[in-house]
Amino acid sequence: MTDRLFFDTDCLSSFLWVGQENLLLQLYPGKIVLPTQVFDELSHPNIPHIKAKLDALHGAGKIVRSEILLSTEEYELYHELAISPLEGERLIGKGEAAALALAKVNSGIVASNNLRDVMKYVEKFGLEHITTCDIMVSALSEGFIDEERGNHIWRNMIRRQRLLPTATFSDFLKSR
Repeated sequence: MTDRLFFDTDCLSSFLWVGQENLLLQLYPGKIVLPTQVFDELSHPNIPHIKAKLDALHGAGKIVRSEILLSTEEYELYHELAISPLEGERLIGKGEAAALALAKVNSGIVASNNLRDVMKYVEKFGLEHITTCDIMVSALSEGFIDEERGNHIWRNMIRRQRLLPTATFSDFLKSR
């Protein structure tokens, strides 16, 4: 099994919006993969500073961009999840669908905060899954942050409209 992480938009943007992409690079050097759909979602003209960060990270080889090609197993799964769901299923976001399809076919890990859309498929496909919260705990465990810095980052994420399950990082650690 590979240890590549296939990020969707919400998980990656949690770190980009608060200038903490360095935590991802420290924890997962050479393992960060962005589906083209996620790259495109984060390249919106109204957020040029995020696109500039992505371009710099990609240009420096810190993140890999992965395209889903037509007539591939990835495409068939992506299409089923984001374009034309099976009867009785609902559409999920293109970023989430791309991350799931690529992780499944490449035996990777899905990095997503959108539990409502991804957990059914994480379980169905037997995938590993991490969230922003898991990444923050890993950063603490590895000594890249302390709890005080974690609380500061957490507050900044909440200020930037990132949805987190508790008001503080300390509260999250207590709830585990």
